[in-house]
Amino acid sequence: MLTIASVGGAMAQDNPMVGGAAMLVDKNIVENAANSADHTTLVAAVKAAGLVETLSGPGPFTVLAPVNAAFDALPAGTVDNLLKPENKDTLSTILACHVIPAKALSSDIASMVKADGSEHVVDTVGGCKLTLKDVDGKITVTDENGTVANVTIADVLQSNGVIHVIDAVLTPKSAM
Repeated sequence: MLTIASVGGAMAQDNPMVGGAAMLVDKNIVENAANSADHTTLVAAVKAAGLVETLSGPGPFTVLAPVNAAFDALPAGTVDNLLKPENKDTLSTILACHVIPAKALSSDIASMVKADGSEHVVDTVGGCKLTLKDVDGKITVTDENGTVANVTIADVLQSNGVIHVIDAVLTPKSAM
């Protein structure tokens, strides 16, 4: 028992801080994201899209979590427009394109990329295809529109998966 407790404690200590907050491995994706000062827009969007219950579920999920600055970089008015109730379906689709229905650590992504030559395509919960690359240990994600997001903080362990913090908002071809 001591060994298991020690490993669990080490995992909690090794989990990176995100947005000035500790990310606790016994909390789910929504609980941890809500504590990050860098993810207030993402959390508001998840609530507006009605995805809190889903992303609080058992998973496992890999969430590519855009920071507030990524949402701020979208054209003026885009976020406000997406948060309107009449745009809930579009917002839900966009957010679901940030969710891979499996737990994929950065080492898993690097292995998949290597096995496929130089890139690996994954399907998301939202039906999007994302292209993953690993260049000198840095993971990038390219959406169907050619937007490239860099993973800025990898392997943030959650009770129901993992978060990788990214610097861009990914969109499906159908949304833009």
